[in-house]
Amino acid sequence: MDYKIRQLKKDEDKILEVFLYEAIFIPEGVEPQPKDIINHPDLNIYISGFGEKTDLCYVAEVSEEVVGAVWTRIINDYGHIDDETPSLSISLLKEFRNHGIGTAMMKRILKTLKEQGYKQVSLSVQKKNYAFNMYKNVGFEIVRGNEEDYIMLCKL
Repeated sequence: MDYKIRQLKKDEDKILEVFLYEAIFIPEGVEPQPKDIINHPDLNIYISGFGEKTDLCYVAEVSEEVVGAVWTRIINDYGHIDDETPSLSISLLKEFRNHGIGTAMMKRILKTLKEQGYKQVSLSVQKKNYAFNMYKNVGFEIVRGNEEDYIMLCKL
């Protein structure tokens, strides 16, 4: 599949709403949440006011359509480690998963974060999430967990 990865343009921040919703893991047999769930403060923190100095986002395009996004920001979220560690979010539209696009986006943002001087990046993932193995394959390690989720960290 032909795709390109580029930085999010300043006027495109609204598309993060689509990818925040797509980032919500829905286990097999569970009904998806309504789309307005992204307005809940625990979720909206990932995109509200995106574009601050430390915010970073790459998108993947196929035939000039944005099909995925990976972004980081320093926030007190589910994957929070400390105020120096960005939290990472990633999602792809379902039909574009399992083509290597997510891994390529991850590698691109991790490289940029390292170039910017960050030492590590974190994320939260549900244990049943199919993306867990991709996170491990690009260098994330489990630092703690509970019944449902892992907090993972990647040293840069």
